[in-house]
Amino acid sequence: MSRTARWLGACLSLLLVTGALVTSCAKHDGATHTAAAAAKYHCPMHPTYVSDRPGSCPICGMSLTLITAPTDADTAHGAGGTSSGAVEGHAVVELTERELELTGVRTATAQYGELASTVRTVGEVKADETRLRHVHTKVPGSVERLFVSFSGQEVRKGQPLLALYSPELLATQEEYLRALQASDRAKDGPSDDARRAAAEMLDATRRRLELFDVPADVIARIASTRRTTRTITLDAPVSGFVSAKEVFEGMQIEAGTTIFTVTDLSRVWIEAEIYENEARHVRVGQSARLTLSEEPGKVYTARITYLYPFLDTDTRTLRVRFEFDNPGQRLKPGMYANVELQGEHDEGVLVPNDAIMDTGVRQLVYVQTGDRRFEPRAVTVGGRTGDQALVSSGLEAGESVVVQANFLLDSESRLRAALQAVPAATAPADPHAGHRR
Repeated sequence: MSRTARWLGACLSLLLVTGALVTSCAKHDGATHTAAAAAKYHCPMHPTYVSDRPGSCPICGMSLTLITAPTDADTAHGAGGTSSGAVEGHAVVELTERELELTGVRTATAQYGELASTVRTVGEVKADETRLRHVHTKVPGSVERLFVSFSGQEVRKGQPLLALYSPELLATQEEYLRALQASDRAKDGPSDDARRAAAEMLDATRRRLELFDVPADVIARIASTRRTTRTITLDAPVSGFVSAKEVFEGMQIEAGTTIFTVTDLSRVWIEAEIYENEARHVRVGQSARLTLSEEPGKVYTARITYLYPFLDTDTRTLRVRFEFDNPGQRLKPGMYANVELQGEHDEGVLVPNDAIMDTGVRQLVYVQTGDRRFEPRAVTVGGRTGDQALVSSGLEAGESVVVQANFLLDSESRLRAALQAVPAATAPADPHAGHRR
């Protein structure tokens, strides 16, 4: 080979090596600048604060930490992922040892077991509507005298309430007296038809007095004395309390006017309201425990006697009713009672109530899938007690769920999902892109 050829070959080799080095440096510089430009830092205690350079959080002064790039698994479980546990708008969170210590994350193990559906609510003592008696008159008249002075007064069955003067009632008494006289005359007469007609007239006038609620003893007294009575006394139909008094002495009243309402409190209702999602746990005949604030430590047992067929549209609650015998009237309308209903036992995966986060759109938990790795998981809650929740789908027994600091994890999860959603086109352009040869 000639000297010229060897010289040309050496030059060509040198050019090739130089070109390769330049290209490699250009690629390395571009990647380094892109990575540096895309690096983000945030505060572990205030994840919403994000900076493009390291430093301190202006809120709490804590050192900012680098937001690590999401792995393929994180992306699959985060926003837009297709994993069965994916939660839209949330991403998997992986913490450093320092972050795990600062956040105070605590977990509990989901276990399979039984959940007794306990419904707790507050009931109110009310009068039994079937034991209310309205006292009214069937004839117009005026109140000559009142024997009950005020509402709330206790009365006994048959106790006089008022004396009523009624011209119409007085006229009916006189008709009854004339019918009595006609019947007496017909008894001594020869005509059977006259006796029959007199008897029918007597029965009709007596029946009219009965329809006007004239007591039987008053009718018998009119017949024996052959004298009318100026006023008729209206008596209490049941024993109880006067819950409404609508008249005063000398007052003119019309037929059908309600004069008194007497409430029999020997048996009362206790009505309670339960939330819509608890309605499936109650049924007629179901037993309940009731306690009264005025009798601490004493427990009453009752059964549901009625479920109202509609919900309150304002409170979204269903009313249930219990019935109680009330000797001595110790239970008074308006009192409150604490009600505890024991529902049926359901089986499933149980977790502490603190593990469940309700976003308003869905319910989710954070599952620990590694030493410092936490995955958001959408779940369906089938029931709750005071401290436990039954998860019917989305979680398996044996998995660890976060029960403390899950709100901090949720903030971090949302932030990472938002950063993952930023399109790649928003990254700064490669500064060497126009200088490559």
